[in-house]
Amino acid sequence: MKKILPLTYEPKIDGVVKGTITQTIRKGWKYKAGDQIAFHGWEGKPYRTPWNFRTGYYTLKEVIPIMVHVDEIWFLHREDVTIYREYDALDELARLDGIDPPTGEALRDVLLSMGCTGNAQILRW
Repeated sequence: MKKILPLTYEPKIDGVVKGTITQTIRKGWKYKAGDQIAFHGWEGKPYRTPWNFRTGYYTLKEVIPIMVHVDEIWFLHREDVTIYREYDALDELARLDGIDPPTGEALRDVLLSMGCTGNAQILRW
């Protein structure tokens, strides 16, 4: 599958375009390793202005199913194994995702502000 995704979190855009950030967290469970994704942004208001950039396609190397909750993220490794992590233990995940500041609490705030709760995936290319 090939998909072009919007990228609206300003602190992350430059790193994704330059290739220093190679992870995003997206709502839903629709991607798998081997899928290709590209990103785009807008000149102004999302969905109402022309695109101002578009990356090339990246092949997903790793796709991690998670469930985003207000107090923690559940990492669903296998049907019989779920690891629960509170946000204060997720600074590294925030750093890899380009969150500013790179803390689990800031990651929580960004995810919740974007409506990313419930089923989600960590996409790495």
